[in-house]
Amino acid sequence: MSVEIDFYELLEVERTADDKTLKSAYRKLAMKFHPDKNPGCKDSEAKFKQINEAYACLSDPQKRAAYDRYGHAAFQQGGGGAGGGFGGGAEFGDLGDIFESIFGAGFAGGRSQPRRGADLRYDMEITLEDAFHGKQAEIEVEISQRCDPCDGTGAQPGTSARRCNLCGGHGKVRAQQGFFMVERPCPNCHGRGEVIEKPCRSCRGEGRVDAEQKLEVQIPPGVDNGTRIRLAGKGEAGPFGAPAGDLYIFLHVKRHRVFERDGTTLLTRAPISFTTAALGGSIEIPGLDGERHAIDIPAGIQSGKQLRKRGAGMPVLQGRGQGDLVVEIQVETPTRLSARQKELLREFQATETGEECPQSKGFFERIKDAWTDLTE
Repeated sequence: MSVEIDFYELLEVERTADDKTLKSAYRKLAMKFHPDKNPGCKDSEAKFKQINEAYACLSDPQKRAAYDRYGHAAFQQGGGGAGGGFGGGAEFGDLGDIFESIFGAGFAGGRSQPRRGADLRYDMEITLEDAFHGKQAEIEVEISQRCDPCDGTGAQPGTSARRCNLCGGHGKVRAQQGFFMVERPCPNCHGRGEVIEKPCRSCRGEGRVDAEQKLEVQIPPGVDNGTRIRLAGKGEAGPFGAPAGDLYIFLHVKRHRVFERDGTTLLTRAPISFTTAALGGSIEIPGLDGERHAIDIPAGIQSGKQLRKRGAGMPVLQGRGQGDLVVEIQVETPTRLSARQKELLREFQATETGEECPQSKGFFERIKDAWTDLTE
C-alpha cells in the first residue's frame, strides 16, 4: 500500500491548466516552500520536493499525457503504461502496447497476451480527526475477481484450452494485400492462440466474476484532500488469468466545525472580550491531539492578529514532526451591558486622552489634515 498525492492538487491548479498557469503556480509555491526561506523546516523541504516532482511531470507534454491517462501508475514499474521515475523519458513496460494503439492489434510480433485488469477508483470520506491520527478502515466494493472454479482459465474444471487450429497457436494470421503481407489477430481465437471448447459455467469462459470484497485500508496520519492510496493488485481481475489492476482510494476530508487546514497548519478563530484584549490574558484551545493548548494573549492585541503554537498542527505525511496551530484573534464588542457596566465605561470614556488608541488618533488626525487641505 502506498500513498500518492495528485500532482494537480499539489500545484493547486485545475487539470485543464495551460503551461503558463502551471509555471506561475509552480513558481509561487516553490518560492513559498523553498528551503532557504524555511531553514530547518522538514515539512517545507518535503513539500518543495513534491512540488518539483509534480512540475517536472506536468510541464513535459508526454509525461503529462501519460499521467492524465494512468496517474502515478504510468511511472511505476509494471504499472498501467510506464516504468521508471521522472528523471528521464517515460519508458513503457510493454512496447507492443504502443504499436498496437497506433497501428492496431497484431502489429507487434508474438501471440497477444491477456491484458492486465483495469485500475479502479474508490472515494472515501474521512474526518479531520482521522486524518490527524490515521485510521484502519474496512471498505466493501464489488470488484471483478478471478474465478475460483476454473482458477481464471475460463475452461470448465478438468478441461483446458486447446491450441487454435486456424493460427496454429500463434494468435495471428497473415493475408496478402497487394505487394504486402499483413498480419492480423486470429478471428477464431481473437489473438489468444487458444480456444476454450467447454467454458466454465461460473464465469462463462471469462476467467473472472463480479463479487463483493472486503478490503482493509491503512490511512496514515497526515493525509489531506486528494491524497491517493494505492492497493496493488486489488483492482479488476485480468481476463483468462491475467494480473489484476490496482485499486486507488481517493480521500476526501470532511469540513471541521472548529479548524481549517492549510497543509500541516491548523487555523481557528477565537473571539475574546475587549477587556481581555486590552488587559491581556490566556485562553485554552483543545487540539486534535487531545491536549489543551494554552494561548497567551498580550495586552493591547487587535482583531486579526494571529498567535502561533508550534508543533500543535497536523502531522507531516510520511515524515516526522507536526505543523503549527494558528489562532486568529477576533475582539468582540459587548452587546449586552448592565447599567453598572455602562456606568463604568462612561467613567473610563471621560478619562480618555486619545493616547490609549494611537491608531484611531492617527487616523482622525490624517482626516483633519486632509479636510484642512481641501478647504484652503
